[in-house]
Amino acid sequence: MTGFDRRLTPARPDLAAAHLEGAVTATRFVEGVRRRVVAPIADVRAEPRQDCPLDTQAIRGETVTVYEETPEGWAWGQLDRDGYVGWLPADALGPHAPEPTHRVVVLRTLVFPGPDLKLPVVCQITEGAWVAVVGTEERRGTVYARLFDGGYGILKHLAPAGTIMSPDMAASVAPHGGGIPDDKRTREAYVAAAERYVGSPYVWGGRTSLGLDCSGLVQTALAAVGISAPRDTDMQERALGEPVPFDGDVSALERGDLVFWKGHVGIVAGPDRLLHANGFHMMTVVEPLSTAIARIAAAGLPVTSVRRLN
Repeated sequence: MTGFDRRLTPARPDLAAAHLEGAVTATRFVEGVRRRVVAPIADVRAEPRQDCPLDTQAIRGETVTVYEETPEGWAWGQLDRDGYVGWLPADALGPHAPEPTHRVVVLRTLVFPGPDLKLPVVCQITEGAWVAVVGTEERRGTVYARLFDGGYGILKHLAPAGTIMSPDMAASVAPHGGGIPDDKRTREAYVAAAERYVGSPYVWGGRTSLGLDCSGLVQTALAAVGISAPRDTDMQERALGEPVPFDGDVSALERGDLVFWKGHVGIVAGPDRLLHANGFHMMTVVEPLSTAIARIAAAGLPVTSVRRLN
């Protein structure tokens, strides 16, 4: 298995995906089965143990190619969203069908057992979740979406599949007072998406408003405006944008630039302002970029690069 990234390669010494036969060594090779996440959030771990640290999360409606299920209730597979490989609770997964019709475009929304906000809440689902809407019903001025797998959501918290960004996100970058230059509209949109997470708790491996880490914030904010991104900081540093020369002068950076350290990433939110989910504050914050650079450098971690999205 030398040379393969276990985070992105569905292969172990005893089992590997059939399409990797000839590329990796394993005792047996199997075809995967497409499944869909039915739990609000499914934690993904490197080993099938609840005490194993969280690697990442899959969110309701996302799909997973499963290569093994164990009698102990674990499923080993690869997330279709970003290619991450790991162990999930098998009971968090359901059939692949039907295809979702809508996605959640607010930080989180509620599902009720019927079309009535006075009913006990069934669960919360978070931004980026996918649902199949099979009908609508209005009650007391609120339009509810009847979901295929049970429950009723709030229709205005959903956007049809294929919508690049929610109406609120689109409005945030609409031209006003001369408008935003075309080459900066995408950056403005994703920074605006990320700013909504300020105050969310820091959770290693998390990627929802209930808790997320630095790369989870970047990935989730970019997804909110229709841009796919890898999961971890090292992957993002290699894949996102173009390098920007940086000699320590924070005034040369632009809103939307990504600042990388070993194991950490933050978003430039404005002049000398850094937006990031971090373990120092244990939440998503905006703080002076120069302060963050000095604090992290004091821990032996200088800035490794700055990247600018096209």
